[in-house]
Amino acid sequence: MSRIWQQLQFFRPGVLDIVEIAIVAVLIYRLLIVLQRTRAIQMLAGVLLLAGTYFASRILNLNLIREILEAVFQYGAIAALVVFQPELRSALARLGRNRIFRVVNPLHSIQLIDELVEGVEQLSRSKTGAIIAIEQEVGLDEYSQTGSPERARVSAHMLNTIFAPSTPLHDGAVLVRGNDIVAAGAILPLTQYALSDKTLGTRHRAAIGLSEETDAIVIVVSEETSRVSVAVGGRLERDVDSQRIREILGGTGSEGVKPLAVSQKLG
Repeated sequence: MSRIWQQLQFFRPGVLDIVEIAIVAVLIYRLLIVLQRTRAIQMLAGVLLLAGTYFASRILNLNLIREILEAVFQYGAIAALVVFQPELRSALARLGRNRIFRVVNPLHSIQLIDELVEGVEQLSRSKTGAIIAIEQEVGLDEYSQTGSPERARVSAHMLNTIFAPSTPLHDGAVLVRGNDIVAAGAILPLTQYALSDKTLGTRHRAAIGLSEETDAIVIVVSEETSRVSVAVGGRLERDVDSQRIREILGGTGSEGVKPLAVSQKLG
C-alpha cells in the first residue's frame, strides 16, 4: 500500500509545479489572444490537422503519408516564417506592448490635445482629408524617413496648412512626437486584411496598418464624408467626436477603442 502511495506522489504537484503550470497557461493564452486576429491562427489550425494526420499515419503504418508529412514538417517551418513574416512581426510587437511588459505611458499634455482636437475639427468641417499618427512607446523613425522631416510645434493652424489640398504633403501622414510634428507626407504600411466596408479608403487602411505594427494613436479625417476615425492596436473606431478623441489621447479611452467586426476586418 505504501509503495502505491509513493507512486501516486508523482501526480501530486508542488508549489513550483503549480507556478510553472500557471506561467505556461498564461503564455499560451496570451499567444492565442495575439494570434486570433491574424492569418497565423488559420495556419495553427492547419498545423494541428497535419499533426493529427501524421500521428494517425504512424499508428496505422501508412508509411507513404508519414514520409510525405515528415518532409513537409522539415521545410514547412522555414516557409511559414517567410510567408507569415508580417503577421509574426505584428504579433511580436503587440506582445511587447502588452501591459505586463511595459511601463505606464505619460499622458499627453492638455495643450497638445487641445491643438490636435481643434485641428481635426477644422479639417472635418472643411472636408479636408488627413491622417495624423501620434507616437507612443514604439518609435516611428522608419516611417518618418519616408516623408519630409519637419520640426514644428503641433498646432491646429500647422495641421490645416500641411493637409491643404494645394500643398505637396497633403496626401501623406503627419507624425507627432511629444508636442512636435517630426514628419509630414509620410507613407504608412497598409493593413494586410481585406476590409469588407468599401467606404474605408487608403487613409483608413494605412491607419489600421500602422496601429497593427506600432502602439501609435492614428487619427483619420475622411475627405469624402468629413467623418473622423481613430485607430489603436489594429482596431478602428469610426464617427468619433471631439470628446472621444480627448478621452483616447488623455489615456482614458485608448484601451476602449471599438474594434471593426471580425467579418469586416477579415473580409
